[in-house]
Amino acid sequence: MSRQTSRLDAKKVNSELLTLTYGALVSQMLKEIDNPEDVNKQLERIGYNMGVRLIEDFLARTTSTRCLEMRETADKIQQAFRLYLNMQPTVTSWSSSGDEFSLVWEQCPLSEWVEMPNSGLKYCTLIPGAIRGALQMVQLDVQCWFVQDQLKGDSVTELRVKYIKRLEDAVPAGED
Repeated sequence: MSRQTSRLDAKKVNSELLTLTYGALVSQMLKEIDNPEDVNKQLERIGYNMGVRLIEDFLARTTSTRCLEMRETADKIQQAFRLYLNMQPTVTSWSSSGDEFSLVWEQCPLSEWVEMPNSGLKYCTLIPGAIRGALQMVQLDVQCWFVQDQLKGDSVTELRVKYIKRLEDAVPAGED
């Protein structure tokens, strides 16, 4: 009797595992914290901390150099989504000054299999937190927010990224 082996796509499995684990985390946080706004803040903070750590792995894997303009930064963010979540948002809606753009998903990777209560929860807040954390580690201060969300009935999920300023390299106090 031969044993049938099923070929699983490791990237798809990793993405689905993240989606399900994230859903369980959000569900547990909603049970423990009554206020959805507090859950939103915690999810953003978790995302920020993930971004701070993921940027090192991303830079090591891709041997990327410093981005000199926001268009390069948008391309690197797009590349990171492809690398870590096996999906690629569309970069669109550039501002005239070139300091602001949108990332658009036909299907947001974290919101598969999710049914949202009408509670003020911003389910995918982890994503803007991760982008903000990663970019801060490479001396870019940005704001990120959702403009559209499929979980709120929109046709796509759109995340806006706005450049604020370049952060200065600084040596921590007491270290030379």
